[in-house]
Amino acid sequence: MTLPLDFDRLWSTIDRSAAIGTGRPGGLCRPTLSDADREMRDQFVHWCREAGCTITIDRVGNIFARRAGVDDARPPVVMGSHLDTTLNGGRYDGILGVLAGLEILRTLHDHDVRTDAPLEVVSWTNEEGTRFAPPMLGAGAFAGVYDVDWVHARTDDDGVRFGEALARIGYAGEAPVGGRALDAYFELHIEQGPELDAAGIDVGIVTRGYTVRGGIFEARGETAHTGPCPMDERRNTLVGASMLAVKVNDIGWAHHGTRGKSTVSRIVAWPNRPGILSDWAQITCDVRHEDRDTALGMWAEVQAAVPACARDARVEIALVDQWSFGDERFDEGCLDLLRQAARGLGVPAREMASQAGHDAYHLATVAPTALIFAPCLGGITHNHREEIDRTRAEASVRVLLGAVLARANRPLSER
Repeated sequence: MTLPLDFDRLWSTIDRSAAIGTGRPGGLCRPTLSDADREMRDQFVHWCREAGCTITIDRVGNIFARRAGVDDARPPVVMGSHLDTTLNGGRYDGILGVLAGLEILRTLHDHDVRTDAPLEVVSWTNEEGTRFAPPMLGAGAFAGVYDVDWVHARTDDDGVRFGEALARIGYAGEAPVGGRALDAYFELHIEQGPELDAAGIDVGIVTRGYTVRGGIFEARGETAHTGPCPMDERRNTLVGASMLAVKVNDIGWAHHGTRGKSTVSRIVAWPNRPGILSDWAQITCDVRHEDRDTALGMWAEVQAAVPACARDARVEIALVDQWSFGDERFDEGCLDLLRQAARGLGVPAREMASQAGHDAYHLATVAPTALIFAPCLGGITHNHREEIDRTRAEASVRVLLGAVLARANRPLSER
């Protein structure tokens, strides 16, 4: 089935999104459950209803827009990603996947085409993890990785609970989180790396993810005056956290030759003021590697480095929270549909691993799942200079359409 996607309309919706929660020039600052997030959610729901969809919002704020199928009792084929951004985010990260899915539903609506199975587009809550850690909370809750009450209890830097923030913006839905069958899940995302752009290839078919292990370490010491307090009596948590940060960075460099990496993305301390030693600090870090055993070994190295850092800074350091993702492999049947769609369109595609985290990782544990990449210019992302070549990105949207229609309309013998 060939359908004429309205790419001018798709890019206009992306431009409209880029005007909601503006950050640095060309970028976005739309953290989850913020006023800007609410405005974007309202706009998305409005667009979906215009396209003839019904809307369901679950208890963690995931939004599902549904277009009925001929056999509406069948589990839906779902497309989606996220609409929240980092504090200096780009206009395509996550957004392209949600709005491309919307454009597919709009096109079907315009041409009065019904698929055998129902189709849904989902916007997952808190993919970025910028305000509430860990990332991919909404998809994780849907997949049963996180308990809903645990998600509601997560707090931001100001002590605001996730559940309170969700209710404040009016998106504390009543639908259960997960617990229902999906026929398949397809996620389109910008690559967030330079590989496709450098190779001049327009479509990435993601077969697997890098294994990721991350967590939050907390250091506890004692406040003291920076002047008279002797060096040998100091219990400065900022020093202990900084020592651990250097160790984490060293571990990444030690595995750089095999494309491993480790990151300290955040250090906070209290009181964090001149003239006084901080008695509390927190460090957020993760390790990533394509080989699972290597990633697990890297995470073990991080934890093994803690006692020496604590001893040398004369503080206590403990792991207080941790998470994992990326061990999942994507469904061969769904990947084959992407391959077939690309071949049918004459679009070169590269099979690859994803180094960033995506909602698709959690969905892969509960439904046949596939992830598709569009090139990201220069690999620049989580940055207001993030950009894509729109003509090249359109190829990935066409491949997504082909795979989704093939899945939704497949004969009974193939189900």
